[in-house]
Amino acid sequence: MAAVDSFHLLYREISQSCSVYLETLAVVGALYTASRAVILLRDCCVLVRVHFLPRIIPSRKLRHYGDWAVVYGASEPVAQAYSEELARHGLSIIFITYGRSNIGDFAANLSQRYGVETVLVPADLGWNQAAGKPVAEALGGKDVGFLVNCVDEACTSPRELVEMSEERLMEVTANNVAGATLLTRLVLPGMLARGRGAVVNISSGACCKPMPGRVMLSAATGYLDHFSRALHLEYGARGIFAQSLLPFQLASSQRRPASSTEGWLTPTPQVYARHAISTIGVSNRTTGYWPHTLLYGLMRCIPEWIWVLGWRVFIG
Repeated sequence: MAAVDSFHLLYREISQSCSVYLETLAVVGALYTASRAVILLRDCCVLVRVHFLPRIIPSRKLRHYGDWAVVYGASEPVAQAYSEELARHGLSIIFITYGRSNIGDFAANLSQRYGVETVLVPADLGWNQAAGKPVAEALGGKDVGFLVNCVDEACTSPRELVEMSEERLMEVTANNVAGATLLTRLVLPGMLARGRGAVVNISSGACCKPMPGRVMLSAATGYLDHFSRALHLEYGARGIFAQSLLPFQLASSQRRPASSTEGWLTPTPQVYARHAISTIGVSNRTTGYWPHTLLYGLMRCIPEWIWVLGWRVFIG
């Protein structure tokens, strides 16, 4: 390089020698910006297609899948709201209850309001394989088109793993993992024989990021999420639509009165169910409610190490 006697000449010499690299970096930056813009546009199109178009232009009726629905975990507010939407569309419902769940009044109210049949079948599927016998008998001869499994809301309460009793750990695992899986196994053969059906697993957006104090919630919802995706992959080509619903916080929760205030991000179970049920046949994995989808997208953009650091600094 020629000798220079001023900073201006030195800068010009360096700029000339680095111009090729600067142009390459500019091209890379432009390509990255364009790719991010395309991804953003794609996500916006998906948001409209999944959450808005089905509500503006209703698709085929839910009874296309069948005349009956099976609901497991109907003591949860979101499951009851979802059941009410199914009944409003004319589907009769078989409620599979476990533990000390008592939804007799709710089932009777659905029958009276919407003119549908309701059947209650007590069965602790997670504890005893023989408990599936009364369920199989209840399913006999019925055109079951829907199965709804709902995660036990009791495991959403913040609690460290060592603070939970062994009995409670077994109960959560049995109800949310073994029970939901066994019930799906009982319902699927009839759906496959008819070549149509829908399996909806309502878990939680908690499965997308780890959260201290909610180990069992993350584990149970993560299982249901992957279970749904695997079902859709395995049986989607045979007429079975399997959907994973990942809602975030809902208002009017019976077991979490602190979250009873309704808001834009905390809809009531009834509002959520109306949005979620419109995504049947449209998306096999969704939050079911478009503000929750925005929240999920934001959480997905946060690297896990930043997420963990934030919990330790601001929450822990």
